Amino acid sequence: MKETDPPAAGAPPVRRATAADAPALVRLRGLMLEAMDVPTGPEQAPWRADALAWFVERLGRPEEFAAFLVEDRELGVVSCAVGSCERHAPGPANRSGLHGHVFNVSTDPRRRGRGHARACLDALLAWFAEDTGARVVNLNATADGAGLYRSLGFAAPRFPALQLRIDTGA
Repeated sequence: MKETDPPAAGAPPVRRATAADAPALVRLRGLMLEAMDVPTGPEQAPWRADALAWFVERLGRPEEFAAFLVEDRELGVVSCAVGSCERHAPGPANRSGLHGHVFNVSTDPRRRGRGHARACLDALLAWFAEDTGARVVNLNATADGAGLYRSLGFAAPRFPALQLRIDTGA
């Protein structure tokens, strides 16, 4: 979906985020993390300034990073879906080696259940399909989001993802 395409019937209007939207993306990230039982600290927590700078910098790379959002007249930005492209080694099924990664799919609790996350995710997946060379898109799903992702065609990969957390003592 291009920014100029009309929304599907009944879908909320979605637009691509700009650097001016970075504070809203940080706020929605905080809401998402809180919903996942991750302590986020106060509004002045240092991670928020780090995330703000990160979003501003990434939003300046439109060929490899995108965020789509829905705005509400009363609350401002209420939903988003964010994605980036990552270069991996080329292979027979993916000669470019480009993979997409979806993250930070979040909706303000006061506006959930209205199709906002789906609309943002639809726009993000259209960006991957139309504007990037990514043909594999990955994400990590919470229990609350898994149904939405499955309905859009996401499935468990052939090989399980594993993770190692390195304790630096900090």
